[in-house]
Amino acid sequence: MKKRKIDLQLFAAGENNDLPARSYQMEFKKLLEAVFKKQAYFADFFGGGIEALDGVQENETAFYVKTSDIPVVVGSAYDKDANTAFGTGTGKSSRFGERTEVIYSNTPVKYTWEWVFHEGIDRHTVNNDFDAAIADRLELQARAKTAKFNDAHGKFISDSAAKEVSIADYTADNVLELFDTLSAYFNNIEAVGTKAAKVNSSLYNAIVNHPLMTTAKNSAASVAENEVTKFKGFIIQEVPDGLFKNNECCYAYITGIGKAFTGINTARTIESEDFDGVALQGAGRAGEFILPDNKKAVAKAELLTTGA
Repeated sequence: MKKRKIDLQLFAAGENNDLPARSYQMEFKKLLEAVFKKQAYFADFFGGGIEALDGVQENETAFYVKTSDIPVVVGSAYDKDANTAFGTGTGKSSRFGERTEVIYSNTPVKYTWEWVFHEGIDRHTVNNDFDAAIADRLELQARAKTAKFNDAHGKFISDSAAKEVSIADYTADNVLELFDTLSAYFNNIEAVGTKAAKVNSSLYNAIVNHPLMTTAKNSAASVAENEVTKFKGFIIQEVPDGLFKNNECCYAYITGIGKAFTGINTARTIESEDFDGVALQGAGRAGEFILPDNKKAVAKAELLTTGA
């Protein structure tokens, strides 16, 4: 009897052998960007979003920023002298005054911290559609990573602040004095842009309940809804107390003056030898960047403590 030849290639063409590991870097990148816009408390500091890069291999430098340290030169007046750019000054002078050459340098932006995740999905115990479970876990990991971004970004803003002020307590007079000080500071540095203030719960409630925040004064506050949108020229947002460092209670800044970024080294599923399913794994690096000159447009307030 003639033996039947077995086509081993047919057996090797199964899903698990063709795809021992499946990459989800692009999907995770999109999830991170979408979740960040919705759940990042300091997104406006970084221009409203996070720059997510998938498939990164560089382990130190995220990208390069073009910067220039040369200040803008403003001439005193347009020179109309007959011998400036004309007559004896032809080819030797300019009616615009001295020319300053503008040169941009490449500033490397470094990754400063890392993130990972490692989960397992067993076909026998997951109790859900396998692909749906992967999609669900990737979204939950994007939310978890955004929580880590929030904590890192609060610290970054605190460390970047060029102006530090203090408040003794949350009484109406002290709250008003705090925001008068902040308003004067941003005015005197001639900051251009939208002013935002992220505040803790106690300061937020003090602003909502402030005597200035009444309908008679056309304020942007609703005591009934416990909401306030603007106070003394600052867009106000309450953020969790845990995102403030030490005894700080307020971060005030011009929006869009920094950049947040993350590089995704991997986001994948890989068939496991230890159980009937896949390991869901991810790893990446992250960081934040602000130009030194822009730190002038960042301020923070600290609640004074009397001690024990």
